[in-house]
Amino acid sequence: MKVEPQAEHRWLEQLAGEWEWEMVAPAGPDQPPSQHTGTESAHMLNVWALCHGTYAMPDGGTARTLMTLGFDPTKGKFVGTFVGSMMTHLWVYEGELDPAGKVLTLNADGPNFADPIKTAKYQDVIEVVSPDHRTLTSRFQGEDGQWVQFMHADYRRKG
Repeated sequence: MKVEPQAEHRWLEQLAGEWEWEMVAPAGPDQPPSQHTGTESAHMLNVWALCHGTYAMPDGGTARTLMTLGFDPTKGKFVGTFVGSMMTHLWVYEGELDPAGKVLTLNADGPNFADPIKTAKYQDVIEVVSPDHRTLTSRFQGEDGQWVQFMHADYRRKG
């Protein structure tokens, strides 16, 4: 079967490359936010973006992540997955690009922070700021229906 890349697949190509990132995550009431730095190496597998991340964990260990992103023309949606060495949940994405072509919002279901027996709705939002700068913001939907940000990272292409 031959796959012809579409405009959405070409959009994913801008994620390819070597990146450094800085992340800030709220730590809770009366605590300073946690900050992390890491790297990502992303490449295209024809119509799939494969993004391999690495960063130091607070305990001194190394965390590794893998995000896969593609576009399913039959669904008319971006699709993908996320796994990390620090978790057991397989995140399955489905999302859309905004009309301006700058912001990709990926929806997923996962364990609820407050009660891991329950599930919650999550979003990873990738914004392309420029060819050498993008952001990733993660949020979950609270019981009141409001979205709560729990992580923001700035990715900068390595020079």
